[in-house]
Amino acid sequence: MYEPEVTIITPTSNFVEKDLADDFTLLLNLLDRQTYPYIEHLIIDNASNDGTEDVLKEYKNSGFINFYSEPDRGKFDAMNKGLMRAKGKYIGFLSCDDFYHDITAIADIVQVMEEENADFCYFPSYCCHPDGYVFQFIPAIHNVFQVSPCPRQAMFFKKSVLNELNGFDEKFKLLADYDLMIRLVLNGYKGVYFEGNVLTYKLGEEVMKHTVQAEAECNHIFYKNYRNLYPLSNEALDRMVKLSEIPKPLLDKLAAKFPPEDRDLFYERYQSMYDMRIEALKNLKNNQGR
Repeated sequence: MYEPEVTIITPTSNFVEKDLADDFTLLLNLLDRQTYPYIEHLIIDNASNDGTEDVLKEYKNSGFINFYSEPDRGKFDAMNKGLMRAKGKYIGFLSCDDFYHDITAIADIVQVMEEENADFCYFPSYCCHPDGYVFQFIPAIHNVFQVSPCPRQAMFFKKSVLNELNGFDEKFKLLADYDLMIRLVLNGYKGVYFEGNVLTYKLGEEVMKHTVQAEAECNHIFYKNYRNLYPLSNEALDRMVKLSEIPKPLLDKLAAKFPPEDRDLFYERYQSMYDMRIEALKNLKNNQGR
């Protein structure tokens, strides 16, 4: 059986100073135990000056990784640089504190993608919240036009597809991965769901710390991707960001991006997300009024 090469891309920046060296070691050790034989691990480092580069050199000399260290403009710039250098047919993105907890993960995912001739794959994951608890994130691809359907770490992509889409749009510093997911579905690329939970990742705190910027980026992402489908006013965009409410004419056009047999489910999932956001807003207002 043909077994294509897989490239895992990890952006790093001063992980020794951030006390993430042990997490990075865990990532490498578990990736090394993967049963799949053809894995390239590229580290794109942001010219770290805290000893991180020394650690990377040691792992490179041991045959674990290949790495490049030069200044970048953020993690999405680093991931695009990795994409340009990647040899693999399939690409995965892991941060330095994420890991595949199932050693057959990559073999199983590649098998599914090859059998289905899929352009991307998405799967459940365990998310470690900064507050100290862990929850399971089940992908919600039918909600992709309202909210991010899954973490980028819980996805694999064909390199050729990422190249066709020009990778991550780096003007979005927090949500370029969400923009990419929308573009995948809008442009008709074939996704496949893999049922196995094989990934553990840590929830990024940047979006939580910079909610105003995240909302502004989401607004621009919706406008960028939907403006040719339906004229969106500032009010409509604001309601889309805050309430996941999509104007009906646009909603119908977005539904057409899914196969006919999935469209009833699309509308159902859309309504559920909208109802959930409305309920959350009501609860927030009630709590603030006490």
